[in-house]
Amino acid sequence: MASASTKYNSHSLENESIKRTSRDGLNRDLSETVPRLPGETLITDKEVIYICPFNGPIKGRVYITNYRLYLRSLETDSALILDVPLGVISRIEKMGGATSRGENSYGLDITCKVCGDQVECGCRCVLHFCHRFGDLLPDMRNLRFALKQEGHSRRDMFETLTRHAFPLAHSLPLFAFLNEEKFHVDGWTVYNPVEEYRRQGLPNHHWRITFINKCYELCDTYPALLVVPYRASDEDLRRVAIFRSRNRIPVLSWIHPENKTVIMRCSQPLVGMSGKRNKDDEKYLDLIRETNRQISKLTIYDARPSVNAVANKATGGGYESDDAYHNAELSFLDIHNIHVMRESLKKVKDIVYPNVEESHWLSSLESTHWLEHIKLVLTGAIQVADKVSSGKSSVLVHCSDGWDRTAQLTSLAMLMLDSFYRSIEGFEILVQKEWISFGHKFGSRIGHGDKNHADADRSPIFLQFIDCVWQMSKQFPTAFEFNERFLIAILDHLYSCRFGTFLFNCESARERQKVPERTVSLWSMINSNKDKFKNPFYTKEINRVLYPVASMRHLELWVNYYIRWNPRIKQQPNPVEQRYMELLALRDDYIKRLEELQLANSAKLSDPPTSPSQMMPHVQTHF
Repeated sequence: MASASTKYNSHSLENESIKRTSRDGLNRDLSETVPRLPGETLITDKEVIYICPFNGPIKGRVYITNYRLYLRSLETDSALILDVPLGVISRIEKMGGATSRGENSYGLDITCKVCGDQVECGCRCVLHFCHRFGDLLPDMRNLRFALKQEGHSRRDMFETLTRHAFPLAHSLPLFAFLNEEKFHVDGWTVYNPVEEYRRQGLPNHHWRITFINKCYELCDTYPALLVVPYRASDEDLRRVAIFRSRNRIPVLSWIHPENKTVIMRCSQPLVGMSGKRNKDDEKYLDLIRETNRQISKLTIYDARPSVNAVANKATGGGYESDDAYHNAELSFLDIHNIHVMRESLKKVKDIVYPNVEESHWLSSLESTHWLEHIKLVLTGAIQVADKVSSGKSSVLVHCSDGWDRTAQLTSLAMLMLDSFYRSIEGFEILVQKEWISFGHKFGSRIGHGDKNHADADRSPIFLQFIDCVWQMSKQFPTAFEFNERFLIAILDHLYSCRFGTFLFNCESARERQKVPERTVSLWSMINSNKDKFKNPFYTKEINRVLYPVASMRHLELWVNYYIRWNPRIKQQPNPVEQRYMELLALRDDYIKRLEELQLANSAKLSDPPTSPSQMMPHVQTHF
C-alpha cells in the first residue's frame, strides 16, 4: 500500500532511486529514496518552495510520477516529505501572474478530494510531513508551491500535473491499469455470487437465480446474476423493469437463515404526477410477500424524506401508494440526498482545517449535521434489521435510483444481522456485492481521473457507510475481525486509483474495461497481509444480531480519520491493544529463541556422544 511516509510494508514496492538523464546531459540520482511501485515511472522533477501551513516556506524538490506527487525538503533543518497519490487531487490552479511581486506569490495551488492523512496507509488527500520539529504536521486541504517566474517553470509543472492527475481527460489510462504489483493472493476471487447465495441457502423452492441480465440487457447497472421469487418468470421481470427507475427491479440481497424473511432492494416506482400504476409491479411485490406464508404485509422502507419522494413525482418518480399496494406498508426514513451529504462533509472540513477551535468545537460540529446524518442512516438500517430479525416482515428498500442510500441501508442491516460479514473476507464480500456489483457509482461519486471538480454527482456516500461501520465497531469492540486500519485503508484506496476495485460505475462497465484481468484488486494487498488489519479482541459469534445505539450521545466524530493530519490533536493508541500487541511480539520472540535452542540441541544430539551431559534427551515445552 502506498505509504504516507518513506516506509513501505508491501513487498511489491520498490524503495529504490529513480535515475534519469537531466537536461544538462548528466546522469544523476534524482531522488535518493523516492519510493515507487512496479509500473510507476518518473515524469518530471522541479525545485520549488512549498508553502507549509504550519511552518511557512520550505525549499524542496518535487518529483511527479504517473502515480504520485513526491516532495523532499532541501533544507538542512527540515526533513519534510510530502507524498500524494495523484488520484486524490481534485483541482489544480495557477497562483499569481507574470507581474506578481509578492514573496512566493507565483506558483500552483492544489486542492484535494478528501479529508485526512495517515502515516502507514498512505493515499491521503494531502500528506504534509513537516518533521522540522520532530512532529507529523500534515495539511488536509491545499498544497501550495511557489516557483520561479522565468523559464515557464510553472507552465511545465501545471501541464504535467494536470495531464497525469486527470488522465481520463487526456486519453490516458488510470494508474491502476499500469500498476504491476504482484501479491500471493488474488483479490478478484474473493467474491463469487453463486457461492455467496449458496452460503445463504439459495436457491430454494421459493427463490431462484436468474441469468436474465447476463448481458446487462435488462438493467445495465445491475449485476449479471440476480435472485428473484421462484414464481416470477423472466417475462414478468421485464414487465416490472419498465415501471422501476433505471430498470432496477426488486431483487434479493439477504435471507434470514431461520425465519426466511428477506431484504430486497430496488429503485423508486415510476408513478409520476398522474399517479400511474403497474399491475405487474404490484403482483411482483405480492409474490415477494408470499414467499413467506408467516407474514401478512411487506414492509417498504423509502430512504428519502417524504417531501423529497413527493417532489420526485414531478420528474416521473414517486413511491408505492397504499391504494395500489394493499399488502405493503410504506415508511420514509428521512435520509437526505447526495448534495446535502456533500455540503455536510465540506462543513466538517471547514471546522478541522487549518485549526480546530476548541472553545466552539461542539457547536461547530453540530452545525455540520454530519453526525446527524450518520444517526439517520444507522437508525434506518436498525429498523430494517429489526423487522427481518423479528420475523415480522420481509423488507424492500429503495431511494431514488437504488445505488446510494439503498446500498447504505442494505449493507449495514446485513452487517448487523449476519456475523459472517464482520470477518475480513466477509466484509470484502459485502462491499463487492452490495456496493460494487449492484452499481454504486464510484466513478461519478469520487471522480476518478476526472478534472470536473464541480461535478454535482460527487458525494461521500461510501465514506459515510464506512463511518457508520466504524461507529458500530466502537460500540462492539469484539464483534469485528478487522480493525480501524482496515477501514482507513479501504478509504485510502477509494481515491488513490492504485487498484481497480472501485473504478467505474457498474459491473458492466468494469467488464467492458476488463478490470479484473488488467488491474490489481485492493483485496489482494489486504489479504496478503491480514495480520496488519486484524482486531486482536475479535471474538467470533454466530447468529448474534448487533443493534448499535443510534443516539447523538453515543456517536462521535471519527477523529483518527478526519483529523489524523492535525498535530495538535494526537490520538493515542488504545493502551490495552498496544500492550496486547507487545505481548504477542514478545511471545513470537520467545518462540523463535526456543526453536533456535531446539535446533542447536538437535545438532548436538546428532553427533556421537562424548560425555554423559550430551546424552540428555531432547526437551519439548508447551509454550
